[in-house]
Amino acid sequence: MKILPLALAQFIASYAATNMNVAISTIADDLGTTITGVQTTITLFTLVMAALMVPGSKLTDLWGRRRCFVLGLAIYGTGALLAALAPGPGLLLVGYALLEGTGSALMIPPIYILVTALATDPAARAKGFGAVSGAGGLGAAAGPLLGGLVTSTFSWRASFLLQVLVVAVIIVLARNLPRTEPEGGAFDLLGAFLSGAGLVLVVLGVLRTNVNGWQGGTWVLIGAGAVVLALFGWHIHRARNPLCAPKLFRDRTSNLGLGTQLVQWLVLQGTFFVLSVHLQQEQHLSAIETGLALLPATAGMLVTSALAGRFAKRHSQRTLIRVGFLLTIAGTLQQPVGLVLLGAGIGIMLTASVNVVQSRWPDEDQADVSGVSRAVSNLGSSLGTALVGSVLTGAGHPYRAALTLLVLFSVLGLVFALFIRSDGEPRRG
Repeated sequence: MKILPLALAQFIASYAATNMNVAISTIADDLGTTITGVQTTITLFTLVMAALMVPGSKLTDLWGRRRCFVLGLAIYGTGALLAALAPGPGLLLVGYALLEGTGSALMIPPIYILVTALATDPAARAKGFGAVSGAGGLGAAAGPLLGGLVTSTFSWRASFLLQVLVVAVIIVLARNLPRTEPEGGAFDLLGAFLSGAGLVLVVLGVLRTNVNGWQGGTWVLIGAGAVVLALFGWHIHRARNPLCAPKLFRDRTSNLGLGTQLVQWLVLQGTFFVLSVHLQQEQHLSAIETGLALLPATAGMLVTSALAGRFAKRHSQRTLIRVGFLLTIAGTLQQPVGLVLLGAGIGIMLTASVNVVQSRWPDEDQADVSGVSRAVSNLGSSLGTALVGSVLTGAGHPYRAALTLLVLFSVLGLVFALFIRSDGEPRRG
């Protein structure tokens, strides 16, 4: 029962990342903006999470786990309320992208750390990780259908009000979570700036292709982001109290697991975005019709996410990741009939990748690895929307080109998975 508020929080954050896709046309018309404008807001939501997730994770040490969790929920709920009342795209961006993204960055890292605190037994902890990450998969899967239903029945604003209600329930349930004392210490402000700025520059560079294509200015932004991230790597090796421990990036299994997480969320968010835009703009479907058209993928994710714990008992985590990518590739190649395979593949491997990364590190490193893991996943979501959006605005056959790009990334994810030689056993030394 104590896991419930943690699972609900992960559910609602993942739901927020995918439910907007089915209402893209409705929101654009209602607020007098463009599809690209709504796409930018969706991308910035996950980008803000990616940029602030590692600093948010570090703040859980300084301020306490439950306090950060509740504070993040309060900021998230405020953002959802502002988004619901937004008269134009500006306030929607502030409420949804900035405040909900910031709130998520504060509330998500404590989720995985509190699971560790609630379950000291390795088997119970694996079950807790599975429940929470499975809830994330369920939220992402339910987003298009539930978001389409709410948008068509009431309005897209009601979807944000639903989030406010769920957040209020979670805050009440959070009273039963264990209270942890702040550990104190210094906050690595320079490291937080460098990591966030680097990620922002890279994704903004990709977003810029929607207007200017892959021209010089785009590469300048991406290159600048890469340089800033390199400076971040140099900084954490020399800082006394770095934002995250450099050793987190030296472990082969953990790094490959993070690579699979990035690709999974890139493909998931990119697929839902390209299909939603295609169905609404080319086939002129409503929000609920779009959600229903995506139902096979939703069903595939729901079923395999629910069975993730059972799969983990019978098969190794790396095997589940490999099978997941194979199913995802097959499903993407067989659009639209392969949607159920695509959803099933992603649902199978979401929990497995998290378990590979989280289980690789001992308790004292869980705060850092949780932040890094969630940052990588949200970076994947941001890149998925940004890259697919750039293809949709610039290719001769945008729908086919976007799906081809997603297949290529899925193949890359499979390559990462093939090189995972251990299954998340705790790292020694």
